[in-house]
Amino acid sequence: MGNNSIKKQITELLNQKAPVKQKVFDKTREVFQQMKKLLEEIEAEYNGVLISDDERIRLQYKDRGEFVAQLKVAGDMLIFNMHSNTFEFDRDHEIWKNEYSKKDVSNTYCGVIYFYNFLYDSFKYKRHEDIGYLVARLFVNKDGYFFVEGKRQRGMGVKSFGKKKLDNESLKKIIEVAVFYSLSFDLLVPPYDDMIMMTLMQVEQEIMNSGIKTGKRLGFQYKSDDVKG
Repeated sequence: MGNNSIKKQITELLNQKAPVKQKVFDKTREVFQQMKKLLEEIEAEYNGVLISDDERIRLQYKDRGEFVAQLKVAGDMLIFNMHSNTFEFDRDHEIWKNEYSKKDVSNTYCGVIYFYNFLYDSFKYKRHEDIGYLVARLFVNKDGYFFVEGKRQRGMGVKSFGKKKLDNESLKKIIEVAVFYSLSFDLLVPPYDDMIMMTLMQVEQEIMNSGIKTGKRLGFQYKSDDVKG
């Protein structure tokens, strides 16, 4: 391949693909800022109707920086994380069966926002080995079209991609479904055989600091809760 040919291909990528990826990043960041405002509104809305004054069950929103936000809901902590990169999908992904995707391949470049569910105590007691679970991930393209992969996110899966742009109503529903699933997703006792032995070091370094490794489904099949949207 000659130098002129390589130069031409590099130029084409810079002129065509690179601008699309930048537009995707800008749109995803815009959506994430919109999400932060909604999380703040959700905090006020739900706290306003809670009967109990117990601070431990009230919602607490916190902006953790450009790409991270968190929402404490009783004993759960939801972490919302925007990835800074733009993604394409592998050729086996369901997105390629979508008519909107077939129309223009640039439509399929997406930014992604992850929704993770942790235990609040993992943060409170700094249990760094504790496990969080992905309960949803939101994909957004350059024009604001979207779809969701996640728990109980019915009607917003890849089949709906290209039919509706993301608005406040849809975004709030996505967040609320993730919160509802997280609250319904109970902490289970680890299998007995996983807890048979413990070293003195673990006792001194972990138990005294409430540091026993904990996750809602530790040792169990998380996939059993999976429902396609």
